[in-house]
Amino acid sequence: LFAIFAFATCGGYSGELRLSVDCANKSESDLSIDIAFAYPFRLHQVNFEAPTCEGKRRETLALIGDFSSSAEFFVTIAVFAFLYSLAATVVYIFFQNKYRENNRGPLVDFIVTVVFSFLWLVSSSAWAKGLSDVKVATDPDEVLLLMSACKQQSNKCLPVRSPVMSSLNTSVVFGYLNFILWAGNIWFVFKETGWHSSGQRHPADTMEKQPGGYNQGGYNQDSYGPPGGYNQPGSYGQVGEYGQSQSYGQSGPTSFSNQI
Repeated sequence: LFAIFAFATCGGYSGELRLSVDCANKSESDLSIDIAFAYPFRLHQVNFEAPTCEGKRRETLALIGDFSSSAEFFVTIAVFAFLYSLAATVVYIFFQNKYRENNRGPLVDFIVTVVFSFLWLVSSSAWAKGLSDVKVATDPDEVLLLMSACKQQSNKCLPVRSPVMSSLNTSVVFGYLNFILWAGNIWFVFKETGWHSSGQRHPADTMEKQPGGYNQGGYNQDSYGPPGGYNQPGSYGQVGEYGQSQSYGQSGPTSFSNQI
C-alpha cells in the first residue's frame, strides 16, 4: 500500500505554470503563457513560445534540465517493491509449507528485504534531490530569465501561477516511509530464518551438556564410588552376606566328615 502511494504520487504527476509578458507595445504582449510539464521531468524537451516584443516575432524556448533518471529510478523501485510485496503475501498465505521448506524461503526473503531497504533509501534520497532541482527549473521567476523580452526594462514580465508540487512532496515522504517500513521488517524476517533462535539456544545447550558429560564421565562414580557404597546400608549388608558365604564353605567339609 505504501509503495502504491509512492509511485502513484510521482508517476502520475503533471503540473503547469503561467507567465505574463507585457510589452511596451501592448499589441505585442502575451499575458497568458502556459507551460505544462509532467513525469518523467525531461524538462529540456518542454518547449513554449514567448513574445520578443519586437514586432510580431515570437521565440521558441525550452525549460532547463533532465531529471528523469532519479524520478524513473524512484518509480521503478516502488513498482518492484509493490510486486514483491504482493507475491510475498500470496506465498505467506497459500504456500506457507513451501516457504519454510529447508529454510530457503525465509533466507531469500531476508536478503530481498535488506536489498529493498537499501534501494528505498537511495532512490528516495536521489528523488528528493531531483525534486529540489525540478522546483528550481520550473520556478516562474527562473523561467522569465530565459526570455529575451524580459531583459528589457521597458517590458514587464510577471509570474501568474506557480506549479503545485504537493503530490511530489508527498511522494518523497512516502519514499522515506517505505524505507523505514522495510528496514524495520528486516528484524521480523531475520527471526523467520531461524538464525536468531539458534543463536540464543546454542550457549544454553553447551552449558547443559557440559555438566551432564562431566558426571557421566565416571569421575564421581570412579573416584567416589567406594565411599558412596560404604555409606549405603545395602552395601554393608552385602559384606555380611559375603562373610556368611565363607562360613558356609567351612561348614561344608565338617558335615561331610560327620557323614563319613
